[in-house]
Formats: sequence, C-alpha cells, structure tokens
Amino acid sequence: MAPGGGVCKDVIESHPKTLKYDVATTKMDKSVTRIATGVSGKHGMQSTNGVHELLECPVCSMLMYPPIHQCPNGHTLCSNCKLRVHNCCPTCRLEMGNIRCLALEKVAESLELSCRHQDLGCHDIFPYYSKLKHEQNCRFRPYNCPYAGSECSVTGDIPYLVSHLKDDHNVDMHDGCTFNHRYVKSNPHEVENATWMLTVFNCYGRQFCLHFEAFQLGMAPVYISFLRFMGEDSEAKKFSYSLEVGGYGRKFTWQGVPRSIRDSHRKVRDSQDGLVIPRNMALFFSGGDRQELKLRVSGRIWKEQ
Repeated sequence: MAPGGGVCKDVIESHPKTLKYDVATTKMDKSVTRIATGVSGKHGMQSTNGVHELLECPVCSMLMYPPIHQCPNGHTLCSNCKLRVHNCCPTCRLEMGNIRCLALEKVAESLELSCRHQDLGCHDIFPYYSKLKHEQNCRFRPYNCPYAGSECSVTGDIPYLVSHLKDDHNVDMHDGCTFNHRYVKSNPHEVENATWMLTVFNCYGRQFCLHFEAFQLGMAPVYISFLRFMGEDSEAKKFSYSLEVGGYGRKFTWQGVPRSIRDSHRKVRDSQDGLVIPRNMALFFSGGDRQELKLRVSGRIWKEQ
C-alpha cells in the first residue's frame, strides 16, 4: 500500500444516465494512431494506441481532460468519475486525494489528432485540447432526423436522411419551389399540442422541410408553420421563403429565412420563427361552424441573389 492512502470499502462503477462534465468528453478514436507534425509551426509527438489508452478513463472509457487525477499508486481517473466513485481509486481502492497527474496532462497537450468525423469528410488535424470543441461544431458531423412527429434518434448525412424520411416515416416528397398545402383536423378545440405530417420539398437541388404544429403560446392556443433547410445554417441563409394563409377577405403572411435542421423543430417553434396563427383566426379562415380546421397554407421558396 502506498503511504498516506486509506483503503476504500466499495467502488461505484455504474454509469448514470446523464453526466455533467466540466469539459465535454468523447469516446476514444481508436483508429487514430498518429499525429501531424509541422502544423502551425508545431511539432507533434508520435501518438500510439498505448498513449491513447493512458488518456482513457478506466471507469467511463472517455478521454480525460484537466484536471486528470491520480491515486497514490499512480492510477488515473477523470474528474467526473472521481466524484462518482466517492474519491476511491477503482483500480487499487486507495483514497484518491487531490493529486493531479500533471505529466499526463502535459503529454495530452502535445498531441494532435484527427477529427472523429474524418470518415464523413473532415480531414483537419487539431491539438488534443481543441479537438472536442471543433467536433461539437464540425460541419461534417451527422445531422439529426428532422421528423417532428416523434423523437427519432436516427442521424446521418442529408442523402441518407432524405431516404430515411421517405422510407421509414413515409413523408411526402414534392418537387418544386411553390406549394399549397391543406391541413385538416376535426374537433380542433380539443387539441392543444399536435404535429402534422412533415412535408419535404426538393427545390434548387436542396431539401426543405415544411412544418405545421399546434401549441400553447402562453395561455393562447395557436398554430405555427415554418420551413427548415436540410443543411448548414450558412447555406440556409442563401434562401428565403414566404407563407400565406387566409380567407374571407383577410390573410396572414410571413417572410423569413429557413432555419437549418441543426436547430430542432421545437427550438424553431418556441422561438416563433414562422407564421403564427391564433386558433380563432385559423377557424375563421376554415369557415363553416368553426368545429373543424380546414386551413390552406401556400408559400414559395426562392434563392437570394
């Protein structure tokens, strides 16, 4: 036993559903076995699987970032797992104390690694401590499925998601940059939150998702329609769109820029970035006895010059 270290009776190694990290963590990139040299004038050291294993937390199997802790016997642990195991080393069960493994932190600082999205097209090299920040915003990272009818966990690139929407969600696909879509709902007074089937338009060789939802805006029941672009925000800003709904000599119009599917449909809806229609006006536009929603939303998409 190393001097100054008490023995812990029990070690917790279960993984909680959610973790709060001071620094974002990621699974080890096992395929990366070397680092670039001469990037920005720096000389990276040769990275081996052995070094990667040293940087892997033995409890959560994530990359470790400062502060990296070690027990009196030299076993390392990330700061999040140190709390989870109640300050007891999961390897030798000595008390961890507050010893920093400065040598391993220094080794990590000298590494330069490939982006984890290398297979998706990102070929940049990053210092160890900058890699995760880049990966969180890498333009090659997979997109989440834009389907709003359920919480779909599928991710992928745009061509894959287009096929996924068509084959797995039976989403309507339309060609063209103008549309005239009808939304129908019986007993609309009984519905406070609802999502209609997503519609995808192929326009200018790109894909746009038309959403229509019912939700509560404070205490007021409203409907909202908006467009999301299947691509990056920088590309979405090259387009504009308009929406119109009306009847009986009155109409609501909206003009805006489609949001990227990087923003969830809930985020766009809650920001009210679209055509918002109070329910009483939607029923007025529907005509009849106002007991059934029959709303026609028309619009067009154009490319800014």
